[in-house]
Amino acid sequence: MNSVMVEVTTKIDGLKWDQIASVMHQKGYAIVRSLLSERICGELIRLYTTHNHFRKTVVMERYRFGLGEYKYFDYPLPPDIQALREHLYPKLVPIANAWMKDLNMTTFFPGSLEALLRQCLAQGQNKPTPLLLKYGEGGFNTLHQDLYGDVYFPLQVVFFLNRPDIDYRGGEFVLTQNTPRAQAKAIVLRPIIGDMLIFTSNFRPVQGSRGFYRARMKHGVSEVHNGERHTLGIIFHDALN
Repeated sequence: MNSVMVEVTTKIDGLKWDQIASVMHQKGYAIVRSLLSERICGELIRLYTTHNHFRKTVVMERYRFGLGEYKYFDYPLPPDIQALREHLYPKLVPIANAWMKDLNMTTFFPGSLEALLRQCLAQGQNKPTPLLLKYGEGGFNTLHQDLYGDVYFPLQVVFFLNRPDIDYRGGEFVLTQNTPRAQAKAIVLRPIIGDMLIFTSNFRPVQGSRGFYRARMKHGVSEVHNGERHTLGIIFHDALN
């Protein structure tokens, strides 16, 4: 891990996680502004053109996922990606476990990423899931969830690596929330370069008249009108393939 990334992990440790947890509980997502510098964002974008870091490339239109491309990193992860994954996970575990408690679920997430990955391995999930995504003009991503197997961590993170309205136009991050016996709610977000977005991988607890219930959420990306849009996704559980 280089000295610049050490600064980032130090910033992660110093974030007001109690406040982030409160926002996550209210909305199912939270934006942390300017966590990555433009220099780091540029370095991550340049990683996309290398070949030795990735295990799989997915061309979205082949699978009707949208229009664009993404690449899954392979093990061993690049040190900076590994550092982000390891430092963020224990900060998010208290939020995830509080959600499970509110929903009267028996699932409990361990305090370390290593322990979570052992649970994944026991279920045959041994493929890393952090990824870089790239969209050009006309690119978009359909609404989906990144679950990958029976073991999944309910929170994930995306870092925004380009400048909206300068490097690209359009390409908003979209969340939808499905509430029982009601129409779906759409949430449209426009984070800027270096921002980190934390959001639910599956559902979030919502207070109802009889206690908390699960509100299922999906995410996607609206159409990019011009330019190029890159993001780094950090998913904490591993995949079957």
